[in-house]
Amino acid sequence: MEVQLVGEGHDDNAAVSIVPMTLAHIESFHRALDVVARERRYLSMLEAPPFEQTLQFAKGRIEKGDPGFVAVVGEKVVGWCDITRHDMPAHAHRGTLGMGILPIYRGRGLGLKLINAALARARSAGMVRVELSVHADNARAIALYDKVGFVREGVVRDAVRVDGEYRDAIMMAIIDRENAIKPDE
Repeated sequence: MEVQLVGEGHDDNAAVSIVPMTLAHIESFHRALDVVARERRYLSMLEAPPFEQTLQFAKGRIEKGDPGFVAVVGEKVVGWCDITRHDMPAHAHRGTLGMGILPIYRGRGLGLKLINAALARARSAGMVRVELSVHADNARAIALYDKVGFVREGVVRDAVRVDGEYRDAIMMAIIDRENAIKPDE
């Protein structure tokens, strides 16, 4: 899938592709993760983990077939959305969604394209429940999650503390029992 981005801060000919994450994307993904984390507003981490840890996480997720997509301009990852399936057998129908977009690429529809791609892959992989936690003051992300069908399930008060400031987190999930794996499967 290719998206044309035109406007302030973008090369008029810059095409953004939404593609499944591969091992070739991990180094650029790590840099993008670090940029978003260092904003100290959207993710629970304040900087990306060491590269080796990110490599092992991404490699393991790719090998397991967990849904993961990146938005790329040329070879540069400018956004991502992944869903990590829970490991325990009684929870294997569930996955946790994580995503982020570099600041200059926000507000251009990439989040919607990334999340739709990841959710479609999760459905085809038989995931029934996809859940997430979003900072309560992240109105743009909450609006996106509402738009694609996530439902608020609760609030975790003072879930995050950054620079001495506490923030609540909203727990959201989307459930699609049409994908339930039958007992004989």
